[in-house]
Amino acid sequence: MVKLRLKRCGRKQRATYRIVAMDVRSRREGRDLRKVGFYDPIKKQTDLNVPAILYFLERGAQPTETVRDILKKSEVFTELCPNKISLN
Repeated sequence: MVKLRLKRCGRKQRATYRIVAMDVRSRREGRDLRKVGFYDPIKKQTDLNVPAILYFLERGAQPTETVRDILKKSEVFTELCPNKISLN
């Protein structure tokens, strides 16, 4: 099974994260299938490759809770299912 999750990068005390599609059995720093975004919690910046994220979500990839929150804030789920008004 594939998950969209965070992969830590950056230096000590200045963590930044890549949003990647990974196999569930891989470690956090393990090999990813594809990089689909970037998240900096210190500067509150996100950079998403929306077509790649939608590609994985349509094929059954499950985002982790943190990635789901990031995607909700950037309104990616409205592009995935435009008929639904709100997602819980």
